Amino acid sequence: MKTELEMKQEMCEIGRRVYNRGMVAANDGNFSVKLNEHEFLCTPTGVSKGFMTPEFICKVNEKGEVLEANEGFRPSSEVKMHMRIYEQRPDVNAVVHAHPMYATTFAIAGRALMEPIMPEAAIFLGGVPLARYATPSTMEVPDSIQEYLQDYDAVLLENHGALTFSDTLLNAYYRMESVEFYARLMYQAEMLGGPKIIPPEKVEELYEIRRNMNLPGKHPAMKK
Repeated sequence: MKTELEMKQEMCEIGRRVYNRGMVAANDGNFSVKLNEHEFLCTPTGVSKGFMTPEFICKVNEKGEVLEANEGFRPSSEVKMHMRIYEQRPDVNAVVHAHPMYATTFAIAGRALMEPIMPEAAIFLGGVPLARYATPSTMEVPDSIQEYLQDYDAVLLENHGALTFSDTLLNAYYRMESVEFYARLMYQAEMLGGPKIIPPEKVEELYEIRRNMNLPGKHPAMKK
């Protein structure tokens, strides 16, 4: 089991990955890790996620109240969104919010990513719904994602960005990569006249594969 310092170091490493892949600009984005039922580590506001060191990381409780923060650092105002996910999804231990270019383009266009265009996306994502627009840092944001939390592990935030969550921070980050790859494929396929959609009966076969894999998280295939 990782120590708290090791978790902070991992958050800094994920911050570098997110920044270096162009998933955030300047000081954008935020992510968090669950330590236990009452303590969570989260990234601070107003700093680049690509240049963090462990002392940047803040600790909050389940209400988003600050438990620990070094001078000059305070938690992201989006911590409310993270806490809603942890409240509704006991299986989730990490949340990543970023602004990857293609996924955010779809969010700005008001378009979800629900079309089954490749087996991997159907199996591992099952689609990425679009949460209605909500003013950042307000309770509108957690309220906007509420309806999707029991069926999906990734959500687009209208006119805002993307949100992924999983059992570990690394898996939540990988899911963000998958969402961005899915979005880029969809965008480029539309440049060639539109994607060829996998037929419903074949999607069900993919969903059966997902059910047999016993993967962590939520997925539309689990509703059957």
